[in-house]
Amino acid sequence: MLYPQRFTQFTKEHADTVAALLCGLLLFLGWFALHLGWLGLAFLLLPAAYVIGGYDSAREGLTTLFKEKELDVDLLMIVAAIGAASLGLWRGEYHLIIDGAILILIFAISGALEGYAMARTERSIRSLMSLTPDTARVLLQGREEEIPISQLKVGDEIVVKPGELIPTDGIILSGYSTLNQAAITGESLPVEKTVGAEVFAGTLNGYGALQIKVHKPAQSSLIQRVIRLVEQAQTEAPPSQEFIDRFEKGYAKIIVIAGILLATLPPFLWGWDWETTIYRALTFLVVASPCALMAAIMPTLLSGIANGARQGILFKNGAQLEKIGKVRAIAFDKTGTLTTGQVQLFQVVSVSEYTQSDVLKAAASVESSSEHPIGKAIVQAARDLNWVSAIQVQAIPGQGIVGIAQEQQIIVGNAVFVQQYVTNLPEELREIVQSWEQEAKTVVWVARGAEVMGVIAIADQVRVEAAATITRLKKLGVEQIVMLTGDNQETAHSVAKAVGIDQVYAQLLPEDKLDVIRRLQQQYQTVAMVGDGINDAPALAQASVGIAMGISGSDVALETADIVLMADKLEKIAVAIHLGRRSQLIVKQNIVVALGFILLLLVGNFLGNINLPIGVIGHEGSTVLVTLSGLRLLK
Repeated sequence: MLYPQRFTQFTKEHADTVAALLCGLLLFLGWFALHLGWLGLAFLLLPAAYVIGGYDSAREGLTTLFKEKELDVDLLMIVAAIGAASLGLWRGEYHLIIDGAILILIFAISGALEGYAMARTERSIRSLMSLTPDTARVLLQGREEEIPISQLKVGDEIVVKPGELIPTDGIILSGYSTLNQAAITGESLPVEKTVGAEVFAGTLNGYGALQIKVHKPAQSSLIQRVIRLVEQAQTEAPPSQEFIDRFEKGYAKIIVIAGILLATLPPFLWGWDWETTIYRALTFLVVASPCALMAAIMPTLLSGIANGARQGILFKNGAQLEKIGKVRAIAFDKTGTLTTGQVQLFQVVSVSEYTQSDVLKAAASVESSSEHPIGKAIVQAARDLNWVSAIQVQAIPGQGIVGIAQEQQIIVGNAVFVQQYVTNLPEELREIVQSWEQEAKTVVWVARGAEVMGVIAIADQVRVEAAATITRLKKLGVEQIVMLTGDNQETAHSVAKAVGIDQVYAQLLPEDKLDVIRRLQQQYQTVAMVGDGINDAPALAQASVGIAMGISGSDVALETADIVLMADKLEKIAVAIHLGRRSQLIVKQNIVVALGFILLLLVGNFLGNINLPIGVIGHEGSTVLVTLSGLRLLK
């Protein structure tokens, strides 16, 4: 029973190839029978070759004709083959039946090759679909139970063992491990994760067991959104492909009209015999068909989408891959895009009696009771130092925090707040603080009792790759790079200077960002916007190409954007632009090759230098060549 099942599965998966092989075998046997003079057997075998090799093309062509009232290339091929066979029967020149069968055979082989070529692209895209398991191991009343992913609810606790795939997005409740996120974010190195960290469905757990709390529905996970968007990208035709589709419909009608004229006028105008006239007209139907032109665009763009997905760049459709290659200006949001969006300790300066560690430990002792981002940044920076949490802690919102640590009062806050507790603020620290504030740093004063210990600077860290990305974009020829932010001028110019951006728009509301994008579009036409927050959504929607940060980005930004950077890596923008430009170049090359082959074959047909099989080989060869050319973008 096993072998018939395997045979059935093989024929189903490789139906085009099996049909082409059977067509070729029957064609060879029919030719051999003709050669031996066995006409009865030949007339039995050759029609079978026509039917098996041309069935799919005839069905598709007739479906298009009757349902859409349009002519397509498949039907033209079948008409040319049947015409050749009819001419052979009429004139008693049976080699023409062989020519028609060869036409169908080559068309069938070409279809099988194109199918395999496109399947390679689709496999690259479908590999995303296999990234999540079908079931999850849920903790129910202390016991582990496997349930389908679709039955997971927000709040469920799941267990993921070493070497398993994470089944859905969640927050780690217990455990420590390294996760391979390459399939989702494009990061090549595993990332360490522990309690409180977010994990993503489809990432591979390393050596540690994890207990994870589901914090969003399984269908809302990052990987499921990626899969839906990639599926959408496969079905949406970009403007260039839509133009080619419209062109093909009109072009097919022109071919038919021209074919009819070529089949009737030459005997009267140039004295051709009817056999030559009809044969040339049939060859014209074959060589003038725009198969290669139709294959010039979508294989290339689908390959580019698959390539981008492997590198952590999600193109929502082929149109965005085309547009990103034409970008002349780029606008960046600041917070969460050029910066990490998370404040971190920048620098600690102490007075002479204390060390930097003393200042940091004192501040951490009271800030450990705070939920404020600045307090969390200080505690994170002091995690390797020995300190004890303060007692009797009291926080005054917007000013500071006080508490008792090691029987001494610790005061942490802004200058005005700390001055209420100390005799004076050291002059040498005032000068340092002034320079920090000019650089848009947040300054925290630290005092013990009535004495100032030192100051701590907190800053939103500029992404390490930001400056290199801006430099790379300028080298790629992007004419204008600007920064848009709601922050004040000082902070904005400080970040812009650090990353190499000259043009800054600060203190902007969401509608102001929208206006800037519109002005840039008037000057540069194709403009990209890079952002991560809800306030960036209007500008992302207005931009020719909206680019969102995949991890730090809000759901609104992710839905609005055209391209998503899965790992929040800014350097991928330059990769996306390069990919877009390469796709444009390959599409142009493909169109030139396709039109060149059509022109060459048409000239050869009118000069009488090619027969029907050679015309088919040239026509189908150019189609396969163009399709394979498009697959270069997979590399």
